[in-house]
Amino acid sequence: MPSEAARGATGARQDGRTGIRQENEAAILKAAEEVFAEYGFKGATTAMIAERAGLPKANLHYYFPTKLALYRRVVDDIFNIWLKSANSFDESDDPVEALTRYINEKMDISRAHPMGSKVWANEIIHKAPVIQDYLETTLRDWTDSRAAVIRRWIAEGKIAPINPEYLLYMIWATTQHYADFGHQIATLNDGEPLSDDQFEEAKRNVVEIILRGIGASSQATKQPAIRSLA
Repeated sequence: MPSEAARGATGARQDGRTGIRQENEAAILKAAEEVFAEYGFKGATTAMIAERAGLPKANLHYYFPTKLALYRRVVDDIFNIWLKSANSFDESDDPVEALTRYINEKMDISRAHPMGSKVWANEIIHKAPVIQDYLETTLRDWTDSRAAVIRRWIAEGKIAPINPEYLLYMIWATTQHYADFGHQIATLNDGEPLSDDQFEEAKRNVVEIILRGIGASSQATKQPAIRSLA
């Protein structure tokens, strides 16, 4: 039987290897998001990504054997982050609370993961040549499940009778705009990205406008009135 000291040393080595693996994967994925966002799937190369990550190309292929595998992982990561942001639909029967949380989280994701959002946007603009299966399966099923919740709210008289899919499209377009068109927003903001205060104000405005549009009580949001941005 190995001694306690030997087991401890083995565990420390394993923890160290795990830590290195996690660090390398994180560096590769961050670089991949940036390169895929800038050059698209066809224009990007694993050599470009490895250089951006500061790792040998062989190391990149150790973790991700092909460019396609890496691209799918980048897409899968942002997609799952978005899916989790709508857990509020399952956790609250109050549409004001559920949609407020969903919109706020989607906005925060746009700020925290702008490159991942841009990779997704570029893929969709080009008719999803790599991830069409996501759209036809996982995204369709998820959208149907969220639309069913919205229809229940409508049937219960909690919100106005609107098309659930169009509501979701509006939320996606609005919240992801802050990632995909961040440069445009910065340009119109005197060349500077939105400050923390400005971003919080943007979130309040988006929530309030959408809730008013579906007939939800603005009083329930406990948000200040919308200020003019002019």
